[in-house]
Amino acid sequence: MNFIHKMKTIRVRFAPSPTGPLHIGGVRTALYNYLYARKNKGVFILRIEDTDQNRYVQGAEDYIIRSLQWCGLDFDEGPGREGHLGPYRQSERKALYRQYAEQLVQSGHAYYAFDTPEELEAMRQRLKTPENPSPQYDMKSRMGMTNSLTLRATEVDARIRAGEPYVIRIKIPEHFTLTFGDLIRGDVTFDSSVLDDKVLFKSDGMPTYHLANVVDDYLMQVTHVIRGEEWLPSTPLHVLLYQFLGWQQAMPQFAHLPLILRPDGHGKLSKRDGDRLGFPVYPLEWTDPVSGEKAAGFRELGFLPEAFVNMLALLGWNPGTDQEIFTMDELIRAFSLERVGKSGARFDFEKARWFNQQYLRKKSPAELAALVSPVLESNGIFREQSYVEQLCALLVDRITFPQDFLIEGRYFFFAPETYDEKTIRKRWKPESATIFERLIHTLNGLEDFSAATVESAVHQFMEANKLRPGEVLPLLRIMLTGVTHGPAVFAIAALLGKQETLERMKNALTKFARVLSNA
Repeated sequence: MNFIHKMKTIRVRFAPSPTGPLHIGGVRTALYNYLYARKNKGVFILRIEDTDQNRYVQGAEDYIIRSLQWCGLDFDEGPGREGHLGPYRQSERKALYRQYAEQLVQSGHAYYAFDTPEELEAMRQRLKTPENPSPQYDMKSRMGMTNSLTLRATEVDARIRAGEPYVIRIKIPEHFTLTFGDLIRGDVTFDSSVLDDKVLFKSDGMPTYHLANVVDDYLMQVTHVIRGEEWLPSTPLHVLLYQFLGWQQAMPQFAHLPLILRPDGHGKLSKRDGDRLGFPVYPLEWTDPVSGEKAAGFRELGFLPEAFVNMLALLGWNPGTDQEIFTMDELIRAFSLERVGKSGARFDFEKARWFNQQYLRKKSPAELAALVSPVLESNGIFREQSYVEQLCALLVDRITFPQDFLIEGRYFFFAPETYDEKTIRKRWKPESATIFERLIHTLNGLEDFSAATVESAVHQFMEANKLRPGEVLPLLRIMLTGVTHGPAVFAIAALLGKQETLERMKNALTKFARVLSNA
């Protein structure tokens, strides 16, 4: 049945294996599938490929789904959102696959193999040479092995009836080249001499990835397979399976995405690289169910999901313009596979931080306060909404993550315990104590303690006393914050309020004396 020609709907799938946490490379694959489906008003499918039960990790499937949800990548069909072509876990589709493996055997495109692990190892040792250090089970070695190509039919039947373990292997044709089109890489050609007779059906009754993914893509009417380039060498096998099963007209179009590389451009980005360089490679924090070891996530570090998605979208794809900040709707409108590159994309954590900064700056003080208040409360700090909103408005241009509001603005919640001694010694004069005592008296007389009023009062004070800004403002800032940088000192004073500002100035006079006495 020619599904693609009969159906107009684009159908794509993201098909991860629940063998551990979802790497950002996998998230990007899901994102590109999602964008392609949404742009073409198609269907985005999540399929859990759990045929390898030996590598199954408890909690990994839930982690995958939660990661997609955090990123806003809502799937149309998948676990918990059953469509008419489900189920969407391969372990629940187990009964489907054997018939197709047997069909391949009956048509002469696959065969039963009874080889024991010892026989397989003996073959590898026998055929191993300097030119061929890792012999494969292929057209050169298959006729020397224990399989239905070398055994009589009666013996094959007897072994199967006796319950002897066997696998089903594809029979790669000899001496041919295979060319298929890739939407990113153009025509790709493989020679059969580099292909081996992969196992399609295992002795435990489960299919391998190769058979299961082709059968499922066919039955789920997938029109486009968008996946990482690590699957490119397997694609000739998948193309052959479509041909051998008589599904050529339903074969999806392929698009193989470039790798996400280490920051230095050498090799695929891994968790080890993240650990070494100090950044996460997973969207959410992951706790290993066996060891209990935790791995950092972008969410827990303080990344906004929209910034994370924006950053990932541009790792391998470019819109052809200078635009860098995209909403999800803008990404959907702009995305095309034609603008996905062939070469690997370097991961740049500083650029990722930049994206988060941009998205934080686009938020209103109320939206920022909603992000910052939980951070404050988790540190035992409780402030009214209006105070937190004003704090966010003052500091937003200086922070990268929500938790930075507490780090950068600690002095808004706690009086300084230490002061920038270098600046104090440089700026403090014998008459400074008297000057600031008089300034305290001036500020104490203000009924309106807004930033504008405080600024006006301080400037009038300096003018009346023939003082330069450098003699007052740096020291005033240190009195209030302990440091020499931050928002406008008048805005700081206004947010702290009159009572707190004056109290900090009085305390600072005493503490400055101690600093200077230790000089």
